[in-house]
Amino acid sequence: MTAKQVSESFSNVTTDLALASRDGLPDALRVLLAEYPRAIWETDPGFDGLIRFWLDRHMMFRRVMVDMQEDARRLVDAKVEPAQYASRLSRYGGMFVNGLHEHHTIEDTHYFPKLSTKDPRIAGGFAILDKDHHDIDEHLNAFVASANGILQARDKREVMQTLVGHFEAELSGLERLLDRHLNDEEELIVPVILKFGDPN
Repeated sequence: MTAKQVSESFSNVTTDLALASRDGLPDALRVLLAEYPRAIWETDPGFDGLIRFWLDRHMMFRRVMVDMQEDARRLVDAKVEPAQYASRLSRYGGMFVNGLHEHHTIEDTHYFPKLSTKDPRIAGGFAILDKDHHDIDEHLNAFVASANGILQARDKREVMQTLVGHFEAELSGLERLLDRHLNDEEELIVPVILKFGDPN
């Protein structure tokens, strides 16, 4: 299955599996997770290499999100200077957005097409994850617009604090979506790799 076919197959997925509305993947897509539950991943001999690297990337995205939320709260509470906040937002924001774009591109063009052929029972899950990436891209575009607005207001503390207050709420919404996606992606893909090996 090519990346294009994976993306197009999402049209057959019901809207209740969309990222903003689902609580997890359906049981039909979790059949390999039943064989390889999260609790045993690290004890499996196939855990090292790609899986460890890939999960470390996911953890990095989660940590950066937490750092950005904490920074936003500190700015709103006047516990950090605007210049310092702006510097950290520019650095962490760029790392977050560029890192996610790169990560998703590699998954969509390389890993998803290969992994989706390993077990037909879970192939449809990759269409869901691919659609998630497009949904997250829309939120990342909003993230960039908000962050740029904040950086342009760095010399106006009250304006900046107001903008960052709204930004903090946006970050919370994005965190919820990203966490849902990362968890579902991990629980679909890690069992596939543990069962069938590194797709490279």
